[in-house]
Amino acid sequence: MWLSLFRVFMVALLAHAGYFYTPVPGEPLVGAGLGVLAALAVITLEIKLRGVPAHHLVGALVGGVTGLVGARLVWGVMEGLDLVAEHFIHALLIAFLVYMGLVIGTRKGEWFEPARIIAAFKDSTRLHQYKVLDTSVIIDGRIADICETGFLEGTLVVPQFVLRELQQVADSSDSLKRNRGRRGLDILQKVQKMGSVQVQIVETDFPEIREVDLKLIELARRMSGKIVTNDFNLNKVAQLRGVAVLNINELANSLKPVVLPGEVLRVFILKEGKESGQGVAYLDDGTMVVVDQGKRALGRTIEVTVTSVLQTTAGKMIFCRWPEAGPAAEGEARREPRPGERRDERRDWRNGRDYRVGEPRPDPDRRDSGERTMPAGLMTDVTASDPRGADTAPLVTPGSSPVPAPSLPAAVSSGDAPAAKAD
Repeated sequence: MWLSLFRVFMVALLAHAGYFYTPVPGEPLVGAGLGVLAALAVITLEIKLRGVPAHHLVGALVGGVTGLVGARLVWGVMEGLDLVAEHFIHALLIAFLVYMGLVIGTRKGEWFEPARIIAAFKDSTRLHQYKVLDTSVIIDGRIADICETGFLEGTLVVPQFVLRELQQVADSSDSLKRNRGRRGLDILQKVQKMGSVQVQIVETDFPEIREVDLKLIELARRMSGKIVTNDFNLNKVAQLRGVAVLNINELANSLKPVVLPGEVLRVFILKEGKESGQGVAYLDDGTMVVVDQGKRALGRTIEVTVTSVLQTTAGKMIFCRWPEAGPAAEGEARREPRPGERRDERRDWRNGRDYRVGEPRPDPDRRDSGERTMPAGLMTDVTASDPRGADTAPLVTPGSSPVPAPSLPAAVSSGDAPAAKAD
């Protein structure tokens, strides 16, 4: 309300001044109209400059004044020369230097930030120790613990677009996202209350850039600072752009204790692994431990021996063996199966037996490994109907190989088979 009253007062004042001190002799109404137009132009400029950061305005002011001083000094040197269109050259020189001062002062407005000026007088080495915080590292929360221990120096910079993204996450309809956003705001407030680090919220934005990650990279590049994040993709892109990155996950991995092959660990087998017989455990720092044959000790605390360590960008994995699991867990040598032997080590569903590598098993297409037997009477009927004779007719059943027929009684073999069939 007070601002609106001040604007009305300024319009009335300039209209009054234009009426009584009109630039057009004998036309006071024209002067009043010019005063109103001048007041409206000033109000429009004030509205346009409302969203411009203060340090940019200070930079533009300093640049404009510097341009005026420079134009006056240059014109003092050229004043003794006999120049054609002297007034035009003077006006052109002033306009050029003032414009250049305004542009340079606006683009380099961060030089006039209070934090930079204080740091320049306090300690010149702190001028380039800006740490630009990412949204992910604020929500993560570990940045507060790092600042509290004193491992992070300099000024923590929180851009306005990062705060806007945090607020959008905190206002989300999803309860999980809403809790994460509120946690990030609480962490940021906690860091602000610490005396070991200084938190600075900057208004610098890049409207021509839509992605928040690219805005962070551009801001860090202009401020000669470093990006603090735990986002893997942002880490890679920033390194390609030549911007230094402090990755919280890499710091956490470097602080984990070093484990060498042959060391003995005491772990709790929490769940089964992906491979057969494996068990999975975790160290206190969250490192995954894969135990060969550890499935047998599920839900127990055992001592295992480290065999190898796999280090990746996502973290560290430790592979161990359990000496008490038996020869299979200790790497017992296993011979290659000979031709005709089975490789499968799984339980045979036909007889419930466990077969190891190289151990022969029955033919899966037959119910047993012996020859089939039939009653003598039934065998007599089958062989008697075969015109080739009993000695040459093999017994063939579906799904089996030929089985030699047993010897027949003397009455059948002497040619009495038809009579026996007639009876």
